[in-house]
Amino acid sequence: MAVTDPTLEVETAMHRAGARYVIGIDEVGRGAIAGPVAVGLCLVDQAVGAHPVGLRDSKMLSEKRRVELEPLTVAWAVHTAVGLASADEVDAIGIVAALGLAAKRGLVAMHQAGALVNESVILLDGSHDWLNPALQAPLRVQTRVKADRDCASVAAASVVAKVHRDTLMIEADGRLPGYGWAGNKGYGSAAHFAAIDELGATDLHRRTWLKTSA
Repeated sequence: MAVTDPTLEVETAMHRAGARYVIGIDEVGRGAIAGPVAVGLCLVDQAVGAHPVGLRDSKMLSEKRRVELEPLTVAWAVHTAVGLASADEVDAIGIVAALGLAAKRGLVAMHQAGALVNESVILLDGSHDWLNPALQAPLRVQTRVKADRDCASVAAASVVAKVHRDTLMIEADGRLPGYGWAGNKGYGSAAHFAAIDELGATDLHRRTWLKTSA
């Protein structure tokens, strides 16, 4: 499969159409069986300049390259943030609502850092607006399939979220060894399910997602 580098073409068109800021949003950990779901946010304006060389959707980068790119991405963007929803919250309200909750927390953090969220247009990866149902006041949201591949702000959001969540799972592996989280990052590998069978589930597991009775 050919590798595609993202551009700012979509964001530039949005600026030309009147958007003062564009916030690219992408999620990480949606399909994991352990750990939080993370939503990355990356705000850009018309003066943001060229994105870091090699920036791509986090799924198209090695772990080493993501870690190298993350600080460059944070320095490039006007604002970045990561919002989280815990495994317990995923169990309680479902994954789609948890995505909205995590994104809302990220937007609050961005607002507290000085970002003019209400003057921004949201560029959301995918075809479904799962963000506005979580908000008291709606924001302008534009969904785009493969935005994480094609749009630099969304690719940046994916990298920031992925590195943040991976770091949390590596740290959790040190506290609760045996589940292989440093390697599988909470996703449901055969070895991970075998560890749950042997050791039981933890508070970091999404218990409603498990294929065992743990």
